[in-house]
This record gives sequence, structure tokens and C-alpha cells, in this order.
Amino acid sequence: MSNIPLSGARLWDSLMEMARIGATPKGGCNRQALTALDGEGRALLARWGAEVGLALTTDRLGNMALLRPGRDASRRPVAIGSHLDTQPTGGKFDGVLGVLAGLEVMRALHEAGTETEAPLLLINWTNEEGARFSPPMMGSGAAMGAFTEAEVLDIRDPEGTRFGDALAAIGWSGEADPAGLHDLEAYFELHIEQGPILEREGLDIGVVTHALAQQWFDVTVAGEESHAGGAMSHRRDALVAAALLVRGIEAIAREAGGDARGTVGRIAVEPSSRNVVPSRTAFSVDFRNGDEAALDRMAEALHERARAVAAERGVEVEVTPFWSFPQTGFDPALAGRLRDAAAGRNLRFRDMPTGIGHDAVYVARQVPSVMIFTPCLGGISHNEAESITPSQAEAGMLVLADAVLATAGIAKG
Repeated sequence: MSNIPLSGARLWDSLMEMARIGATPKGGCNRQALTALDGEGRALLARWGAEVGLALTTDRLGNMALLRPGRDASRRPVAIGSHLDTQPTGGKFDGVLGVLAGLEVMRALHEAGTETEAPLLLINWTNEEGARFSPPMMGSGAAMGAFTEAEVLDIRDPEGTRFGDALAAIGWSGEADPAGLHDLEAYFELHIEQGPILEREGLDIGVVTHALAQQWFDVTVAGEESHAGGAMSHRRDALVAAALLVRGIEAIAREAGGDARGTVGRIAVEPSSRNVVPSRTAFSVDFRNGDEAALDRMAEALHERARAVAAERGVEVEVTPFWSFPQTGFDPALAGRLRDAAAGRNLRFRDMPTGIGHDAVYVARQVPSVMIFTPCLGGISHNEAESITPSQAEAGMLVLADAVLATAGIAKG
């Protein structure tokens, strides 16, 4: 166990102070990527980092990297990271816990005057959520080679604002090369579970061993608009056809069983008039599975159902791949350090996968990486009701600190 003066109370106070930026009436946060509020959150993190001597570098995609030097300058940094951006109706802890727990590690080291052998790096990744600019995890994805810098800078939000222009507008477009962030010795990410397993099992910590594979699609159903007073027999209603497919997506996931997931999270109807039969419906599909062959079968089942609905309802259905990534394993040695840290703190823990995308999933493509989960109330996240306790936040931070310092090493003498 580390004996530096880690403070759960100081971590909690920092979480509450950050939560005031973009606070919503229902107790959550709306601090979407590359908004002025995101800029305020970044400035607060930069100020806190400067107070304990961290050197800030910002890259051309806005990823923030705050460095604490180590004794051995030849070693690559051991990094802690997550994100400060939120969903429109997000909570106080998703992403933010990982960043501010990392900051608390840096604060405690500074307070103790303790030097690590390897440098330590605290990272705030740009646009993890993908709420305003889609797909998610753009900052980490581009840094690790999943996207090009140019394509990220040119992505537009629903109002047509370009990513690069929004980044420049809030003053967080830096000069560093994002690819520099894959030159790391190890990467740790602490996160709330965003699910109910740890709470239900009465556990304190989840050691995340792998991330499920994902495939996302855009589906467009084209029918024919007509008057709502017209006969039912001749309709080519795009919305009714889409509804059959939406119901089928849930069925595909349930039939796959295991850890399969299927979600429709966005839908748009045209012409969106009360007395007009819809002629076009577009919606998103999100499939996840820990078995990549089974995930492929889910995708094929979607195409089969689309063909069947098109024939049955007299409409045209187009299924277009949008985004995907494979199942990703986290580093076994780092996971072992998390288990040792949890056991050393007398915390109850288990191994588990994540069905949710995180920056660590992209970082793991280039860097030995691992994730830590803490419970959250009812498994609720991406919701203003998202909640954890101070003791849960502290437990995650202690395990993070012990594992990071075991990796970086404490300088002797």
C-alpha cells in the first residue's frame, strides 16, 4: 500500500466543485464536449494541476496531458486518464471520477514530497462521450490511430459546427501531436461501473479484464407520405416498418443471450406532421457482445430482418455500418496489480468485463492498459440521478493509487 496522504475528502470536494460547472436543475451535469462549459472545466483542471507543479501540454485535438516528472527520465510515463465531458443530461461522476482521482494521486505525492521513478501523466481525453460530436472517444481514438486527426477535426455536430472550429472557439486547440500520447509505459482508468453488478453483489471494486466488441449501424426506412385520412390498405408507413425493426433489434440481442446487447438510441421521423403518414424514418443500432462471431451473427440477423420487413411492408430499408471495434483485452499484469491493491486495502472485488466503450479501450491498442470500476447507485449513469458515495470514490482512488505507484515505483533515497 502507498503511504502518501491520499484524501478522500479532498477528492470529493473536487468532484463537487467540478460538478458546479454545467450543473443541471436535477442535480446532474451538462458539460458537453467543446462547449464553453467544457472549456471552464478544462481551465479548472489546469489550475489545479499547476498548483501541484504539473506541466500541461495540449495537443491539436484538445487532449490535455499534465506531467509530473520522475527520477528516471529514460522511462516512459505511467498514465492515469479519463474525461471531463458529459452527456446533455449526465451525472457528476462518469469520467470525472477518473480524472480527479488521478489528480488526487498527484496532489498527495506533491504534499508528501515523494518522487516516483517513472514520470506520471494525467490525461483528460477530448470528447469521450460523443454526445455532441459522434462517434465517441475521438481524442483517445485519434491518439491511438483509430481515426486520423484530419477526419476528427472535420466532423460536425447536428447543428453543422465543425469539431476543429468548436475546439478553437473555446481556446483549447494545442500544438502537440496527439500520437505522442501512445508513448506510455502503462495506462490506468478509474470509472463508475455504469451497471448494477458490483452494487448487487456487495462489492467495492471491479477489475476490468476486457471490453466487449461493438458494431453500430445507421438504418433508414423509406416509404411514402400520404394523408392520415387515407385508407389503411395502401399505406407504406416508414415509421410502422421501423417500429417492427426496433422491436426486432431487442429480440436479436435477447436471442443471442450471454452478454449480448442491442439498443436503438436515436430515431428521426419525416415529415414529422400529425396528419401525414411518415415517408422516412432513420434510427441508430448499437450491438455489443463478448463473442465476436456471435456479434457478426447479430449483424446478419439485422440484415435479414430488414429484408423481411421491407418485403412485408412495401418499403425500402438500408442498413449502413457506422462504427465498430473488436473485443479488447486489458493487460493481465496490470490487472494483477489492481487485485493486489484491492486485497491489500481489504476491499471486496471481482473480475468483470465492460460492455461500455471507454478511452482505455482505444489506448489498449497501443499501451498496456487496465480499468477499475467502482459501484454506482442502481447502476444508473448517463442520467442526472447518477450517484456514488464518498467512500466508493475513495476506495477506487486508493486502488488506483496503489497500482499506479507499484507500476511507476517510488524513488528511494
